[in-house]
Amino acid sequence: MKLGAFSVSLTVKDLETSKQFYGNLGFTVFAGDMEKNYLIMKNGTTVIGLFQGMFEKNIMTFNPGWDQNASVEEAYDDIRNIQKDLKSKGIAFQLEADETTKGPASFMINDPDGNTLLFDQHV
Repeated sequence: MKLGAFSVSLTVKDLETSKQFYGNLGFTVFAGDMEKNYLIMKNGTTVIGLFQGMFEKNIMTFNPGWDQNASVEEAYDDIRNIQKDLKSKGIAFQLEADETTKGPASFMINDPDGNTLLFDQHV
């Protein structure tokens, strides 16, 4: 199963303060928009998302179809196929992707400890 790019999506209280903090750790802004209350930052191949007022708690994010530079991968597992595979293994879903569609879609699951995993395909 190819899950694509991995990042941690952090819920932050103050986007500018968090941007400066992670900047001090060597992260630079890669994508996002301060006016839309989110930034994606990178340090080498490590990617974090800073989200102000969008999530209740931190989330692990997988982007099928993308590499760590948000470039489209030639071969990847479509999110609907990943979802079907996980369903066949008895995994419960918080949010499901519409399996009748193609292209961008997302779903969310929780691990056994309640950590949220977002699978978010942009291609």
